Parts: sequence; structure tokens; C-alpha cells
Amino acid sequence: MSERLADIAVAMVADGRGILAADESTGTIKRRFDSINLESTPDSRRDYREMLFRADDAMRNYVSGVILYDETIRQKAKDGTPFVDILKAAGSIPGIKVDKGAQPLAGTKGEQITEGLDGLRGRLAEYHQLGARFAKWRAVIDIAQGIPTYNALAANAHALARYAALCQEAQIVPIVEPEVLMDGPVATHDIATCYRVTELALKLVFEQLYFAGVDLTGMILKPNMIIAGKDCPTQASPEEVAEMTVKVLKACVPPAVPGVAFLSGGQSDEVATRHLSLMNELGGPLPWKLTFSYGRALQAAALKAWGGKAENVAAGQRAFAHRCRMNALAATGRWSADAERQAA
Repeated sequence: MSERLADIAVAMVADGRGILAADESTGTIKRRFDSINLESTPDSRRDYREMLFRADDAMRNYVSGVILYDETIRQKAKDGTPFVDILKAAGSIPGIKVDKGAQPLAGTKGEQITEGLDGLRGRLAEYHQLGARFAKWRAVIDIAQGIPTYNALAANAHALARYAALCQEAQIVPIVEPEVLMDGPVATHDIATCYRVTELALKLVFEQLYFAGVDLTGMILKPNMIIAGKDCPTQASPEEVAEMTVKVLKACVPPAVPGVAFLSGGQSDEVATRHLSLMNELGGPLPWKLTFSYGRALQAAALKAWGGKAENVAAGQRAFAHRCRMNALAATGRWSADAERQAA
């Protein structure tokens, strides 16, 4: 694996490949395990992630990198093989979530700021030693009456830039993730509002990245798609979502960035896949690759098929491989509903 940041970033968005977000916090994975009536323990979390990471077809052919949680990057499979080594053997780049989560932003009404900059330099050095070659930091931007404020947008953009600069100093590619929520507490905004907020957020982020001296060729952007809030009475068509998302990227994202790896952000599995494929079908050359960095949208079917039972590992891996394959098609603009049905 090359240690040049630009080479790593390009490999993360290679044709027909995308990123598996397996960086759920202990609390988040507990909620997911609750849905299959499985107790969340270090062993059950290990078994679940081992099922995914040993899904050979999916990992070798469709997954360019995996975002890990602090516990997971230190874990070993049941046979004693470090997870990092399993990923490397499959040709998948290990990554790590480094933010400490969103907390209330003082002086605002319900807005949040992502914390975790204190001590980050030291943590990044350790993660690099453990095998991580990219990292992720998520900023959360909600839309409601009177928010987001410029203060919250600017504070999160500044934190993302500081994080990204520290990553590159440590020879780690930063995934920069400003997420405008589609499923916040008051999710009634329309698609035009999502566009306006996302446009401002992205422009502030790239301004701060410039001021921080971040090399854009050695980073990946992980944004939301332009989509109406889940409770908006007027939902846009998939074609409009694709068109407006590409439009905002063209307006805000410099061509030096190697790739855009979208989050699914609360969309269903197939809807997230369809939107990505439509973007890549729009035609005309784009300066950056458009691919996926999905968590739940890649894992939900696999989790259900596995159900926490050893005898269902193969079924879980097949479900995971199917979703990875569908999103690989979407990343090259070749997904279709027929392909979805035929491959199921």
C-alpha cells in the first residue's frame, strides 16, 4: 500500500469500489443488536464484524476501505488474527473514526459541535501505528426554525479543517464529513432548503480547509445528498435528488478532491443505491469520483440475515455481498431495479 496521501485517497474511490462504515459506537451497535434480540458484548461485536470482514467476495471486489471504531481496530478475530490484517489481506484500507461525537454548542438553541480535537495528534499517531491510513470526523448540521446558524456552521467547518490538517500531519487521509440531517428532530424542510444549507456548509468547509493548509488531493469528502427532510410532505423524485446533489458539488467542491463518498443518512438501502447510480448516470465528465461510504445501508440486510447465530454467517455474508455489489454498480452508473432483482 502506498503511503502517499494522494495515492491512498485515489485508492479509496477506485472504480466500482466504496467504503464500509463499520465505526458504530458501542451505544449505536447496541441499538442495532437490540433489533435482533442480541446482547451487545465484546464477543458479539467481534463476531458480527468478523462476519463482514471475512465476506471475501464483497471485501476483495467492492470495498476499498473500512472505517473502524476504537474497539474494533484493536480487536482480533476468533482465531487470533487482527482485524486490521484481515482487511489488508483483502486489499481493503483500514480507517478509524476519531471524533468524540456531537455535543450541544453553547449559546445556540439545539445546535451541535463535534468534539475530539484535544489529544487528537497523539491518538492519530497511535492509530497510524495500529494500521489506520484514513480517518473520519462527522459534523452534524440540523435544519429547523432559525437553524442552522452561521455560528454553528462556521464552528463545525473550523473543527473539520483542524482535524483534517492533523490527519495529514500524521500521514492519514481525512474523510471530511459535514452532514446536513434529513432525519433530525424537526425534519420538515424541503429539498430547496437542504440545497441552500448544504451549499453554505460546503463553502465554509472548503474555505477553512484552505486556511488550514489542507492538501485537497489527499482527502475525501463525505457529504449528505440533497434530499428533503423525512417528514416533508413534498418528497423530491430520485432524479431531482441526483441532479441537485451533483449541482451543489459542482458549485462547491474543488476538482482537486479525488472523490466524494456519500453517506446514506437515513435513506433505505435501495433508495441510497438508486440515488448514487442516477448521479453517475447523469453524463458529462465529473472531476471527482462519486461512490459510497455507507454504514446501515450496507449492513442492515446482513445483520438481519445473520441474527446473531453462527449457523447464519454465510447467509449474512451473502446479504452483505449483495448490497456491496449493488452499490458498486451504482458507483459506475450501472445499477438498475432489474439488476437488484436478478442478483437477489
